[in-house]
Amino acid sequence: MALPPPDPQFVLRGTSAAVHTLHFSCGGPEPDIPLLFSGSENGFIHVWNLKTHRVNTALDGHGRKSVYCVETMGGKDRLLSQGRDQRICLWDLAEGRTSVTDSVFTEHVGFCRCSLLKVAQGRWLMAMAARSLEEVQILELPSKTSVCTLKPEVGAKLGMPMCLKLWQLNCDSQPVLLAGYEDGSVVLWNVSMGKALSQLICHQEPVMSLDFDAEKAKGISGSSEKVLSIWSLNEQQNLQVYKTHELVNAGISDITIRPDKKIVATAGWDHRIRIFGWKKLKPLAVLDYHTATVHCVSFSDHSSPRERLLAAGSKDQRISVWSIYAQT
Repeated sequence: MALPPPDPQFVLRGTSAAVHTLHFSCGGPEPDIPLLFSGSENGFIHVWNLKTHRVNTALDGHGRKSVYCVETMGGKDRLLSQGRDQRICLWDLAEGRTSVTDSVFTEHVGFCRCSLLKVAQGRWLMAMAARSLEEVQILELPSKTSVCTLKPEVGAKLGMPMCLKLWQLNCDSQPVLLAGYEDGSVVLWNVSMGKALSQLICHQEPVMSLDFDAEKAKGISGSSEKVLSIWSLNEQQNLQVYKTHELVNAGISDITIRPDKKIVATAGWDHRIRIFGWKKLKPLAVLDYHTATVHCVSFSDHSSPRERLLAAGSKDQRISVWSIYAQT
C-alpha cells in the first residue's frame, strides 16, 4: 500500500493577502540563516526566517500592487522583484537595508514572470514580456542594456508571452529562451541571434507555466486544461512532444523541477500540490492542505539533501512548507 501523503512540516501565516510567488535562499554556509522570500497580492515581499518561522523583514516597493516574481541575484542581499505596477525592482538588503537601488519599467500588463540567467560574475540576462503584446525583451543587468527584442514572425498569432525560462547548457554555450504563449505554443529562441529556432503547440489553452531540464533536454508545461505536456529538444534544436499526462482536475498555475532533477511539483487550481517522479512522470503524492488555488511552488536550494523543502503559496494567504522525498 502507498503511504498516506504527509502533513506540512510547518505553515507560515501573516501575509494578509494571497501569495503569488516564492523563492528560497538556503544554500549559504553556516551560520547563514535559511530564508524564504514570498510576494503577495497586497504588494509586500516578506522575508521569512526558516529557523524561527517568522518574518525578518517586510519590503514595500510596488505601490501595493501584486508581486508575482521574486529572485535573489547571487546571494540573499541582492533581490529582484516584479509587480503589477509594471516595475521590476532591484533591492539591496545588505546590513539590514531595505532599499530599492534601481528599477525597470516593463510597460507590460500581463502576469508573465521575468526570467534571470547569470552569465558572468555580477552580470545577468533578464527576459521579460515587452510593451508590444507578443514581444519579449532581453536586458543585461545591472547595466539595463537592451540585448535584443524577440518578435514572432509576421502572421504568427502566438498572443502574449505567458511564461519564460532563460537557460544555457554550460557557461560557454549560447543563452536560449523557452517562452510559453497565449495560443498554447512553446517557442525556443536563440537570444544572440534574436530568432525562433523551433515552435511546438503543447496545449489548447494559454501556457500558464513551464520548466526545463537542460541536462536531459526535456521540459514540462501546464495550462488551464487537465493536461501536463512533457516535451523534449533534439540535437537539431527541434521541440517535440514526448508524452502527456492527464490530470484529475483542470488548471495548473505553476510547475517546478527540483534542482537535483529527481521530482517535479505542480500548483493546482483545485487547491492541491502534486508530486511526480521526473524520469517517467510517475505520480508520487497529492498534497492536500490549502483551501483555495495554489499559485506557486518552489523547492529549496539546501546543499544537504535531507534538509530540502518544498513551499507552496496560496490564495488562502498561507504558505505550506513540506519535507518530501528529501533523501531520494
